Amino acid sequence: MAKVDYTIEGDIAVITVDNPPVNALGQVVRQGLWDAITRFDDDAAAQAAVIIGAGRLFIGGADITEFGKPPVAPFLPDVINRIAAAIKPVVAAIHGTALGGGLEVALGAHYRIATATAKLGLPEVTLGVIPGAGGTQRMPRLVGLEAALGLMTGGKPVSGAQALDMGFVDTLSDGDLRADALAYAAHLVADGAGPRAVTDLPFPGADPDLIATWRQRLTKTAKGQVAPLAVLDAVIAGTTLPFNEALAEERRLFLSMLDTPQRSGLMHAFFAERAVAKVPEIDGVSPRDISRTGVIGGGTMGAGIATAMVLAGLHVTLVERDDAAADKARDTIARNLASAVKRGKLTEAGRDAILSDMLATVVGYDVLSDADLVVEAVFENMDVKTEVFAELDRVCKPGAVLATNTSYLDVDRIAQATKRPADVIGLHFFSPAHVMKLLEIVVADATATDVTATAFALAKRLGKIGVRAGVCDGFIGNRILSHYRTAVDHMVLDGASPYAVDAALVDFGFAMGPYQVSDLAGLDIGYMTRQRKAADAHPRDRSPVFADALYHEGWLGQKTKHGYYIYDADSPKGRPDDAVTAIIDKSRADLGLTPRAFTADEIVRRTMAAMVNEAAWVVDEGIAQRPSDVDVVFLSGYGFPRHRGGPLQYADTVGLESILSDIRAFATTDDHFWTPAPLLERLVADGQTFASLNR
Repeated sequence: MAKVDYTIEGDIAVITVDNPPVNALGQVVRQGLWDAITRFDDDAAAQAAVIIGAGRLFIGGADITEFGKPPVAPFLPDVINRIAAAIKPVVAAIHGTALGGGLEVALGAHYRIATATAKLGLPEVTLGVIPGAGGTQRMPRLVGLEAALGLMTGGKPVSGAQALDMGFVDTLSDGDLRADALAYAAHLVADGAGPRAVTDLPFPGADPDLIATWRQRLTKTAKGQVAPLAVLDAVIAGTTLPFNEALAEERRLFLSMLDTPQRSGLMHAFFAERAVAKVPEIDGVSPRDISRTGVIGGGTMGAGIATAMVLAGLHVTLVERDDAAADKARDTIARNLASAVKRGKLTEAGRDAILSDMLATVVGYDVLSDADLVVEAVFENMDVKTEVFAELDRVCKPGAVLATNTSYLDVDRIAQATKRPADVIGLHFFSPAHVMKLLEIVVADATATDVTATAFALAKRLGKIGVRAGVCDGFIGNRILSHYRTAVDHMVLDGASPYAVDAALVDFGFAMGPYQVSDLAGLDIGYMTRQRKAADAHPRDRSPVFADALYHEGWLGQKTKHGYYIYDADSPKGRPDDAVTAIIDKSRADLGLTPRAFTADEIVRRTMAAMVNEAAWVVDEGIAQRPSDVDVVFLSGYGFPRHRGGPLQYADTVGLESILSDIRAFATTDDHFWTPAPLLERLVADGQTFASLNR
């Protein structure tokens, strides 16, 4: 069958895009649409046309197999203009998704019908470009400047029902979309409705105040990205230029972004997230069936894990140490579900059904005898965790998957507390577990391949990005993060202000700086980690004694309203504290250190060099499968700026030789911390990149 099929039903031409799996707009589909519209114009038997997608969606957008290749005619803007120029009415019938170029095709049609649950959007900014086939010129004509800018600079899709309310869908289908679209087209013919190109509508006039507000907002929120501001520029062009000239300006802006570092970073992130689930050891391995699950521990993490599971349709039994703790855990989960209702992610009836039928909070392990999978989420202490796993070994049925949510501890040692180490795996969730996308899947020496496959299947069911990790202290993310944190602590010891460090890294693109993150997590977390690792510390390790001093003051961060920052009614997001600066000054004096100044550029270079160097060790040791997996961990779990693609994509962008040169320069004053990773040295010597290891 052709990628685009043309049939006649009565006096309606049905143009079906059938290019599985997502009806991507490859060259064959573009040519097929062009030919179908030409045939429709010449077909005396057809009075209207319906463009519809076969399978589960309308048109998913650009063909990713064409990314990075020279474009081939017919080009999408020309195809869409050809649809718009049809001499009889053309209806786009939308189900599933219509994103990017797919929605631009629909906007080129004269009328649009959609299912209420369809997802429609122009998410090009998430790939570092702008709508390049008329989206910036057609959408404002339908919904106005404010709504159009929101859709295109945010990139988030809306439902068919929302699109109807906004005005870029004309009607909804409440049953069979194909039948409803044919009926709608027939109705248009009966009413004598002709073609109605979106470009026949006037473009909204420029509102200087609105434009200025959006430019200020995007300058602040885009953090170095060019695409959101380019959307604004393309829209402004529409307010002053005729359609064809504005369309040409949109295309110029689109093409200018194809080779930007932001585009490269966002495209890398796009493909890396799709590659991360490709784990050779589980290729062709069937996961175990999971229906009933257990969670041990009802604190913030355990309650979050339980919330994620019930929202995914899994029955959860949460075990706590006493009735009061069990009731508290249930209340926490209920609040999480209430938040989901408030955000429109869950209905009230759905919440009530979960609480009555799918969740039990209990005391005692014996109720887990029929669980298919149990996740332990108790205190980060090896003795406590091995005690839990000994109990799980006693009560759980054969074949049950036993998972630990440890952030740092040795999963092999935890598995040895059982007589079934093949069933044990690490599932490192990130807090809040029902919100954060990352799930590190930590495969121990004895973990069975079908247990690993089950973990990846669970990640997919929970809507999370599962990344395979090997066993070491901190796995992928926290191990690299510890070196990131050591680098910034060293800079503070040597003279940098923690506030300057935070400002430099936020300006780089992180949502929060490391000391803001410490306040959010709690300074007691860092203190306990240092205490845990103290026995194995190297004599040349430099401890952040100022952080210990803050802990002993009882300044634990946001939960005590005082950490590195002060949190009060006047400064709910925190303000710097001179008392903290004084403690840091005293720590330096006690160590006999003479402080020096650090520029924002040096702060970023040292921080990134530390991350990249440790990541190279992690890849070389096989803790991460590939460099892009490291990038996914930091993009989805640690707030690394997405437009930079992750720490190793960033390293490739700035040049590995430059990174290695920095490390060697820093090593002249501290050759203990700044020891170049052998992999980094080999890649530079061979003229290779981290990307070469992803292939």
